[in-house]
Amino acid sequence: MMSLDFTGKTVIVTGASQGIGAAIAKGFGAAGANTVVHYRTGKEPANTIVSGICDDGGSAIGISAALDQVAEVDGLFAQVMDTFGTVDVLINNAGSFPNSTLLDLSLDDWQKMYADNLETAFLCTKAAGNIMKDRRDGVIVNIASTSALNPGIAHPHYNSAKAAMVMLTQSAAQELGQYNIRVNAVAPGLVYRDGLEEHWPDGYARYCDASPLSCVVQPEDIAYTCLFISSEQAARITGVTLPVDAGVLTAMAY
Repeated sequence: MMSLDFTGKTVIVTGASQGIGAAIAKGFGAAGANTVVHYRTGKEPANTIVSGICDDGGSAIGISAALDQVAEVDGLFAQVMDTFGTVDVLINNAGSFPNSTLLDLSLDDWQKMYADNLETAFLCTKAAGNIMKDRRDGVIVNIASTSALNPGIAHPHYNSAKAAMVMLTQSAAQELGQYNIRVNAVAPGLVYRDGLEEHWPDGYARYCDASPLSCVVQPEDIAYTCLFISSEQAARITGVTLPVDAGVLTAMAY
């Protein structure tokens, strides 16, 4: 069996200054990749991640960009190409997660959710796909959500945007496969963050009760999944959405 070794590969992780994105960036950095830590406003934490990867003998850079703007997406990819010469893996993780009930949701809120979560992935997928197409090799992983498969309360715009990302994943896999570009999605369930149990004790408890494993998901669980699905071991996997949810989607609805 081959190890999950990305030495010499260039990996872009969007929204990588905290949470899931930070764990993914650290995972690829530890696996030897030239890791691009994208951020929009979190310069200091992004630089900390870059420094950590480099201190451990890896290679990483931080780049700021507003990924809902074509010019800034182009600028990010141009900088990556200037620095590393190629893009092997793109992890579309950037997004937002505000709450709102359907009847209170404004059109601006709806459109911003799609801009943050879907348009960013669309623009980055186009940019990466055009680079990978010429090389006839590449992997794109979209971070979706189990909310795309089983909607969460008070998240109609988020649920819908992530469901659209699942279909974007399938469409991109269908079109880009001819260039040996694989496109998959990872759908996290409730992911642990500092203070989660204190800030949302009822939701945390309900999730653990519904999980066959009696737990929430750790950010590192998502990172390991991205490493696997981007690796040569997954060379024949494309167009799938893989839930990483501690089994919550198996819970009975009645």
